[in-house]
Amino acid sequence: MPASSNFQEAIREAQSSALVGPNVVNKALPYVGGGMVLTAGGVMGGLALMASNPALFMPLFWVALIGNFILFFAAQNVAMKGNNGTALPLLAAYSLITGYTLSGLVAMAIGNAGIGAIGTAALATGITFVAASVMGRRMSDSVGQALSGVVGLGIIGLVIAMLVQIVGGIFVPGFGMGGMELLIAGFGTVIFVGAAFVDFYTMPRTYSDDQYLAGALGMYLTYINLFIFILRLVIALNGGGRRD
Repeated sequence: MPASSNFQEAIREAQSSALVGPNVVNKALPYVGGGMVLTAGGVMGGLALMASNPALFMPLFWVALIGNFILFFAAQNVAMKGNNGTALPLLAAYSLITGYTLSGLVAMAIGNAGIGAIGTAALATGITFVAASVMGRRMSDSVGQALSGVVGLGIIGLVIAMLVQIVGGIFVPGFGMGGMELLIAGFGTVIFVGAAFVDFYTMPRTYSDDQYLAGALGMYLTYINLFIFILRLVIALNGGGRRD
């Protein structure tokens, strides 16, 4: 998945305490916020389409999902080169389409736990951001590098567990629901909370100040994944992961 690929690259590159881009975090944050706003717009567009023309939603979902992967790698490549004028519209489109692909999960969360589930996930994500922005910047090299390693291994384990869940579900109906979904959602939430703290440590050691959009993309993915796993956890806790 794109999030794990981007985060693993950041961890590999953040091997020393030397700051490559001392101002990159502050320059990236407005674009992270802008990406979140566009994602919310994409979610609302997807929910509106599901209500007005549900037959069209799924075909567009698969087109959006494939397009999203292409946009991610294109935007990441351009942003890493510091070509921000070209990267910005790609990142904007990526954020908007990501919202559309998340609208099904949001609808499921609302159906299982009510609109409050969205507020809970958004609030928890926001609180994590505030805490990470304060503590992550002050993290020592020993703690930062150790936590980076733990989170990196955790993401690998999470991806493996999700692949087992997906493949198992193909061959065994209901496989991976209930307790397994609860464990994956809980583990994913913990891992991306850790990733949120690590981002503030790795970004200045990974990206130059001119690569602020590349840093913004990495941080955006961390918080989007955190929001997703919190929603999955809420759904699982409300019985949405069970099948009769």
